[in-house]
Amino acid sequence: MTDTSRIKVLVAEDEQHLGTLLEQFLTSRGHDVTVVRDGATALATLRAESYDVALLDIVMPELDGLEVLRHVRDEPSPPEVIIITGNGTVETAIGAMRLGAYDYLSKPYRMAEIDVLVRRAWERRELARENARLEKRLQSVDPLPELVTQHPPLREVLEMVPRVARSMTPVLITGESGTGKELIARAIHRLSERGRGPLVDIHCGAIGGLSVETELFGYENGAFPGAEGRRAGLLELAAGGTLFMDEVAALEGRQQGALLRVLEQGNFFRVGGTQKVTLNARLITATNRDIDALVAGGDFRGDLFYRINTVRLVLAPLRDRRCDIPALADRFLQRLSGGRLQGFSDAAMELLHAYDWPGNVRELRNVIERAVLLAEGDTIDVRDLPIPAHRSDRSIGNGTGALRALADLERDHIRLVLDRVGWHQGRAAAILGISSKTLYRKIREYGFDRSSELQNSS
Repeated sequence: MTDTSRIKVLVAEDEQHLGTLLEQFLTSRGHDVTVVRDGATALATLRAESYDVALLDIVMPELDGLEVLRHVRDEPSPPEVIIITGNGTVETAIGAMRLGAYDYLSKPYRMAEIDVLVRRAWERRELARENARLEKRLQSVDPLPELVTQHPPLREVLEMVPRVARSMTPVLITGESGTGKELIARAIHRLSERGRGPLVDIHCGAIGGLSVETELFGYENGAFPGAEGRRAGLLELAAGGTLFMDEVAALEGRQQGALLRVLEQGNFFRVGGTQKVTLNARLITATNRDIDALVAGGDFRGDLFYRINTVRLVLAPLRDRRCDIPALADRFLQRLSGGRLQGFSDAAMELLHAYDWPGNVRELRNVIERAVLLAEGDTIDVRDLPIPAHRSDRSIGNGTGALRALADLERDHIRLVLDRVGWHQGRAAAILGISSKTLYRKIREYGFDRSSELQNSS
């Protein structure tokens, strides 16, 4: 690591007297200081030479501090940025932090405060560098340590990930909830040239209406009632990195059209804006729905589908790769118990292998976590596993019978978890690996009545 006495600092301050004071003070504290007077010069200087920390005044000629921050974060080795302003607002602070600023100071400030922030920012930059070095070494040994499989189709997917990561090609990841779509997306980002940039994610099914567009594109001051100040959208915040759109099939028709225009034109407007913003983010999408059927039925635009489906990675459900259950269960057990528990009884492993896992790997992990808490001995037994102690009828074959059997399993499992946690829906949702909103919908869908269920359990 570099000697902290020679932290390289760029000060961008258009008030000449204040810039000189900062230079003299930081130099006296042992730092290597360069001072510039406007945003354009600050950006050019940061691109020409490497700095550890940049102090950017928010109001400067040519470019303001936030614009410099927005541009410089796309550089290969950006400095940690501290934004300084004389008329700070909460919105400005949030905007600076969302753009990646280390911290935020309002004038007047104490010089000693500046020195402390500079040193802390430098420490974070060095820590990030060291983590990046260690991560690269780990990747060379096992580029996807989170995923364990002996299932040939999934092994083919994992072998494709490093190759896909080397390009800017859009990737669509499909598979049921809990199969690891987000893990694959994060691995593609981490292994790509954009791995040092931001990974920004949005769950398209969790928000709706105009909010999807404002989240993606941002908005200008006064664009709609309550829009105070400019806000950068996720596409803008992902510049230099990756935007991961989970549940992309949940987008409505108008939103699908807006996203398609961005992908076709390579730029977009903030809501209420007139200035184009260039798209500089790699797009990865995912869905647990049958997107081919949605396209065929006209519920998802075919032209957008072909844009995002350049490369598709299909993740198999856990019931189709039961060969992985013992290894996954053992890995989760060791991690979650810290080696305190020795393993599973034969009956417990048989039950894990027989269960159909509607929540897939996420559900398996939650079940093992619950079992670790419940286990009284040094081995996990059937009584410790919060899953139905019966095998689903997999001999039914295709058609509605198979679908009904899977739905029955899901209903029984949700009821079991709710009973175990005394109908605390927040805890139940966490164990099931779903959102509270989804759990509430499932409770209504299956006709559960809390009062009668509690009476029956008592």
